[in-house]
Amino acid sequence: MDWDAGRVSAVGMESAQASDARQNASPAALQRRLLAFLRGFRVGPLFFYREQLLANARRNHWVVTVNLSHVAAFDQELQDLLLKSPKEQLPLLESATKEMLAQLLVASQSAEVDALAADNARAASGSGSNLPDIQAVLTSDQAPVPLRHVHAQEINRLVKVPGIVISATRVRTKCVSATLRCRNCGHAKRVAVSGMGGVNIPRICDRNREEEGGVTAGDLCPKDSYMVLPDKGEYVDQQTLKLQENPEVVPTGEMPRNLALIADRHLVDRASPGTRVSVVGITSVVNAGGKSVGAVAIRTLYLRVVGIEIDEEGAGRAKATFSPSEEEKFHEMARDPELYEKLAKSIAPSIYGDYTVNMKKAIACLLAGGSRKRLPDGMILRGDINVLLLGDPSTAKSQFLKFTEKIAPVGVYTSGKGSSAAGLTASVIRDAKGEFYLEGGAMVLADGGVVCIDEFDKMRESDRVAIHEAMEQQTISIAKAGITTILNSRASVLAAANPVFGRYDDMRSASENIDLMSTILSRFDMIFIVRDIQDDARDRQMAAHVVRMHTNALASAAGKSSASENSSSGGEFEPWLLKKFITYCRTRCAPRLSVGAAQALQDFYVGVRDDVRRTQGGETTIPVTVRQLEALVRISESLAKMHLLNEATREHVQEAIRLFSVSTMNAAKDGGTQGLFGGFHEKAQEVEQSINRTLRIGTRVETSALYSRLEAQGYNPNAIQRAIRAMVQKGSLQQLSQYKFVSRVK
Repeated sequence: MDWDAGRVSAVGMESAQASDARQNASPAALQRRLLAFLRGFRVGPLFFYREQLLANARRNHWVVTVNLSHVAAFDQELQDLLLKSPKEQLPLLESATKEMLAQLLVASQSAEVDALAADNARAASGSGSNLPDIQAVLTSDQAPVPLRHVHAQEINRLVKVPGIVISATRVRTKCVSATLRCRNCGHAKRVAVSGMGGVNIPRICDRNREEEGGVTAGDLCPKDSYMVLPDKGEYVDQQTLKLQENPEVVPTGEMPRNLALIADRHLVDRASPGTRVSVVGITSVVNAGGKSVGAVAIRTLYLRVVGIEIDEEGAGRAKATFSPSEEEKFHEMARDPELYEKLAKSIAPSIYGDYTVNMKKAIACLLAGGSRKRLPDGMILRGDINVLLLGDPSTAKSQFLKFTEKIAPVGVYTSGKGSSAAGLTASVIRDAKGEFYLEGGAMVLADGGVVCIDEFDKMRESDRVAIHEAMEQQTISIAKAGITTILNSRASVLAAANPVFGRYDDMRSASENIDLMSTILSRFDMIFIVRDIQDDARDRQMAAHVVRMHTNALASAAGKSSASENSSSGGEFEPWLLKKFITYCRTRCAPRLSVGAAQALQDFYVGVRDDVRRTQGGETTIPVTVRQLEALVRISESLAKMHLLNEATREHVQEAIRLFSVSTMNAAKDGGTQGLFGGFHEKAQEVEQSINRTLRIGTRVETSALYSRLEAQGYNPNAIQRAIRAMVQKGSLQQLSQYKFVSRVK
């Protein structure tokens, strides 16, 4: 159905010989050739399109999916015509499909088979003679055209454009053929409606033109006498999408470009925001809508969709293909017992320091990821690993984030201060027509990859709360402006934050240094506290490395660098090879815990919990909850995934426990994440209640005296600090004279 005929301008780019050949081929002849293709194309002994059409008719699905490679194998000239003039050829293809279905149903009835398909066709058409319209959906194996390369020379051509859907409107009803009736004489006519425009209603009744010689002036119909009969028109479903180029192909420093998509009939509701797709469509133009004289010649590009290929469930990323030689290379890498160490050395190799070794290993685990699991009851267990780097400035946290964004199969980098809740999750936007549509944020666009959030502590608390669901359940629920839906956000989070006072203050407890709620901290599998320790030997090594790196960069620019100099700041694997290997691991491997590994994790969990129960008060030893146990499972699976193994062994579990101990457990022992593990929050609340009982409103007391009084009651100093700080933030207490006194305000 050519619903945008008459509206779209076309630029013919074919040669004169091809143009002559097209003019000599009549539409009827082309339709016969298309019918011959549909009837005669085989895949082995099977008549492919005959069987597909009958199978769809049995299900009341009036669609035929045509692969352009099949057309090329049958008749190369037909494929060229479909690519160069799809607007003219698609209606012929749909007519040929309808004709073939009619022939098949007649043959089926005579053979007393496929009665269901014939009954469905009669029911859908509303009469016994006419068949329902059939939509032709095209798939193509041609090389995709990058979105930013879709220019004027592609107008009225069939192109394949990859990208990510960032917004989708509601499905609307589009009139494709309107019936008009004259108010004066009752003359009726049908008018085709252009693609993105309205009905062009003639101002003069056609009867005036038909009877111009025999009608007197008194019998002429007045101008603007036609009216639209809404119930007599033909309608189809239509949806507008916005396609944005994939984040990983956007040049540095440039804004990602987007293109409007118009999908109709059976192609509506095929893709939600955040879905990566390859769209086969006709590049078309519509009036830009300007009112100036020059705006008449200005047109806006859009893509009329004739086919959508959606990435597989769970992939969430651009399809990656690997040659046999690459797969052999990856399996050879996986057999290397030192692969784990080499991968860690290849993560940001220019960053130096003993404190970075475990951080690099954690980022390698984050990039590989664990295994996503679907339980029998439908519950989803996330496999993505979240890591938080928290510490002093100038410890290369942001550099780790930048490198991870480039190496990840899908990477999105954002800064906390410049990110809002809607920008991270999703928002509902009102368009120029007053309709609402959904637009995905960074967590949605990074589906299947990594979201790098810098300056995590600078985010507003309300914005941080918005990503709680995305980090644990890996979905984003939207209920705004009448739109209720759930979007996928299957992405790892690598975040960097600074302490409260800018630098980590060793004179204060970790609970004072870390200004993050336990609800968000508990969603990170590994938390690293990074300190800039002042040590003479370490400072000399660091300074030598930085100077050597700058010197090598200058020498490399001059073409004088040596192999030894390059190797000093280079990793074991080139970045492009590292990125491909990570993509291969994520797509081809989903390990599970072996029996021995599972038993080792159980023993560790039970042992730590038992230590807590034996510890008086349960505060000196930090327990591990079920959420941290799941984090250990994911880390173990990621270590196995690096070696392309189907099972995680005891050795993987031991390394996962070590990584977890040097990161989250060390942070917990400092007191900063005690709130993760239960008990601490309740203690702080008890301290608040004791302060409220002890101090009357308006009372002023020395801070040290208040500490001594509460410690005498048996409260932990960390709980006292957290309670006083919380009461100050709520406005219940006020600190005076440089924190020497505390006054209760309310």
